[in-house]
Amino acid sequence: MPIPVEFRQVSFEIGGKTILRDFSLAVGEGETVALLGRSGSGKTTALKLVNALLMPASGEVLVEERATTAWDPIRLRRRIGYVIQETGLFPHFTVAGNVGLVPRMEGWPEARINKRVDELLEIVGLAPREFGSRYPRELSGGQRQRVGVARALAADPPLLLFDEPFGALDPVTRAEVQAHFLHLRDSLRKTALFVTHDVREALHIGNRIVLLKEGSIDLITTPAGFETAGTPEAQAFLACLS
Repeated sequence: MPIPVEFRQVSFEIGGKTILRDFSLAVGEGETVALLGRSGSGKTTALKLVNALLMPASGEVLVEERATTAWDPIRLRRRIGYVIQETGLFPHFTVAGNVGLVPRMEGWPEARINKRVDELLEIVGLAPREFGSRYPRELSGGQRQRVGVARALAADPPLLLFDEPFGALDPVTRAEVQAHFLHLRDSLRKTALFVTHDVREALHIGNRIVLLKEGSIDLITTPAGFETAGTPEAQAFLACLS
C-alpha cells in the first residue's frame, strides 16, 4: 500500500519568516495523527501543504507517494476531505446540497448522490428526512460540524484533514461530536491529520501525536508516550490537564 501522506524535510517561509522547519513525517494507512501545538506553531500550515493550498520552500510533501507539485491541484483536493472550524458550509445550500456538492462536481448520477447523502447523514447521526432539507442556519453548531464531516466524506476520499474542527463548540457538544468522529475513524479506517491546540483532544483523538514548537517537531509519540514525555513543551501541555 502507498504511504498516504509523507513530509520530507519540509520548510515553509512567508515574508522572510520561517513557519515550518525541517518537518518530516509519514502518516500510515488508516492512522489518525494529531498535530498539537500552540498558536503559530505551524499546524495549519502543515495541513495546507498537504492539499496544495501552500507549496514548500524546500523539501517535498507526497500524497499517495506523489509530490503535491506533480498533482493537478483540483484533482488532489477532491481526493482529500477537509473539515475546518465553523465547517465552511454554503449557507444558500441545503444540508443535502452541501453534502452532495463534491460528488455532483465529480459527475455522479443524481440517484447515486442522493443515496450517498442519506447514507452519510445516517452515519453522522442526522436523520436524512429530518435534516436533509434544512439550511445551515437552522442547525446547531454541533449539527453543522456533523454536516461538515459528512461533506468531507461524500466522495469517499482516502485522506481527511481536520483543522481544529470542534474548537468553537461548547464542551458537552464537543465531546459528543468527538465521539462520533472516533466511531467514524474506527469504522471507516480513513487516514487523517487532525490539528488541535487542546492536549485532551489530541490524547483522545490521535493514534499518534506530533507536538510542534515554533515550526519544528518537538516530539512524535503515542498518547500513552505523551503522558510520560519529558520535553519542556510536552510538560507545559500536560500541566493543562491538572
